[in-house]
Amino acid sequence: MPEWTLALVAAMGVVLISTPAVIALAKKTGAVDKPDARKVHKTPIPRIGGLAIFLGFMSAIILTAILANFKGEMLFEVIGLIVSGSLMFLVGIIDDYKNLPAKVKLLGQIIAAAVLVLAFDVRIDFITDPFGDYIYLEWFAIPATLFWLVGITNTVNLIDGLDGLAAGVSLIAAGTIFLVAMEQNFFLITILTAAIAGAAFGFLFYNTNPARIFMGDSGSLFLGFMLAGISVIGATKSATTIALIVPILALGLPILDTTFAIVRRYRGGQPIFKPDKGHLHHRLLNLGFSQRQAVFLMYVFSAILGLSAIILTEVSGKLAILILVIIMVSIFYGAKKLGVLRLANR
Repeated sequence: MPEWTLALVAAMGVVLISTPAVIALAKKTGAVDKPDARKVHKTPIPRIGGLAIFLGFMSAIILTAILANFKGEMLFEVIGLIVSGSLMFLVGIIDDYKNLPAKVKLLGQIIAAAVLVLAFDVRIDFITDPFGDYIYLEWFAIPATLFWLVGITNTVNLIDGLDGLAAGVSLIAAGTIFLVAMEQNFFLITILTAAIAGAAFGFLFYNTNPARIFMGDSGSLFLGFMLAGISVIGATKSATTIALIVPILALGLPILDTTFAIVRRYRGGQPIFKPDKGHLHHRLLNLGFSQRQAVFLMYVFSAILGLSAIILTEVSGKLAILILVIIMVSIFYGAKKLGVLRLANR
């Protein structure tokens, strides 16, 4: 059995088995998400599903690392993800119970990301331009990597608004990066993304509408951080121009939704971190789509972006630029039509 298959099956199995116990724990300890004006569910739902996702991923990675006898740099990177990912999960689980202030929550995220970057030296030191020339980030490498890690973590967190949405998008993103890593023979990345995909897929069994449990911040922050960290490790192993474009497109849906939210709130004179009902899934619901239909449409959009990322790895530089331009024009045209750049009450 290939190592990535072991990671996939192990993560999925642990999540499937542990989630009922997590549901019972959430109900017993009061970790439930109550309905409010912004939320679409009507009854309290357990919200620490991230615990099952965390257990599934960590179990799969530790088991695979032992059986595959990880050594050297590979083992060091895995330990870095385990340690920093555990810190990010801790921030999320505390927030699920205590509703941390935004600044405290952000500080915790930065600390978790800094551990990966500073203690384990996981960072992007250079990128390449469309002409194949190297651009060394030098002193900017650390803040740029921190920004990527914390930024992607929060984009996945913010898109977690409908049953199965964040888990499904994370599954598609992990699958996209997995296929590219497989084609480029990045052994470690295939294992890590397979474990993420397995954990997300297993959780969808309980999280698809009508959801029996939400992943909560413990799940969305953990998934976002893992995908961001895995992408950085993958980018450091490739000197191609497309190295960072693949994860950006794979995670394109949450990135775009967060970007549009920031622009929308800034233009409307609202605090950037103030929640609203202008996200893409809110707009789709307002157009009359059901939860399942809205989530399916967002899966399709995410899959199209993922497929585009895979295609970009197979084409020449000029054609890749043309494809990117077409994608961006299409995205902003669609965003304008849906009104995601306008405040929800306008």
